[in-house]
Amino acid sequence: MDETTIYEARLEVIDFLIEVFYDAPSEEFLDRLFSDAVTVPDGEINEPMDRGFRRLEAFIEANRSRSVADVADDLRTEYTRLFVGPRPPALPHETYYRDDTEFIGEGLAKLEADYSAAGWTPHEDYPEENDHLAVELAFLRNLVDRQRRGEEAAFGYERVFLDEHVGRWNEAFLETVREELDEPVAEANLFLAASEVFVGLVEFEDELVAQQVPS
Repeated sequence: MDETTIYEARLEVIDFLIEVFYDAPSEEFLDRLFSDAVTVPDGEINEPMDRGFRRLEAFIEANRSRSVADVADDLRTEYTRLFVGPRPPALPHETYYRDDTEFIGEGLAKLEADYSAAGWTPHEDYPEENDHLAVELAFLRNLVDRQRRGEEAAFGYERVFLDEHVGRWNEAFLETVREELDEPVAEANLFLAASEVFVGLVEFEDELVAQQVPS
């Protein structure tokens, strides 16, 4: 796989995760998913990402023949229960999972300082706090795109981001999502699939960036 293809694949995985976690998945997204416009990587990458994509394929096969509107309604209900609440069990915010920071406190300020140091500001249309999973993924996407355009400093920014932020709560988030789903439901669950892909993405990015900027 050449460098251009690897960059395209990295960005496509991040875009997929943003669409799943930014808000309840839209009918437009599901249309693309069921029409195979969202592609699953060939071959093995790492255990959590491979498992997540197998689960994604199971979700597609289980729902492809259903009305997209009905699937979207079901996902909206589940998204709200898991991630929005009231009292959501899997709040998708970094500071919620960090024992060393306060929710929407010091940890958020440190994250925003790292965004600023990398010359990035979250889009004003994001409705969530800046430690929301979708916002952190948008920052990662920005760094990968800058790497693709030859900005070597973006690897260093990503090294810090993986070590100090997203790599310190991704597995706890996955475990929380997994614990909230009954086994028959989990077998073809979009949100569990995406959570596994998220953990696999962080693992993949960590190995890739280590080749450029050692820990």
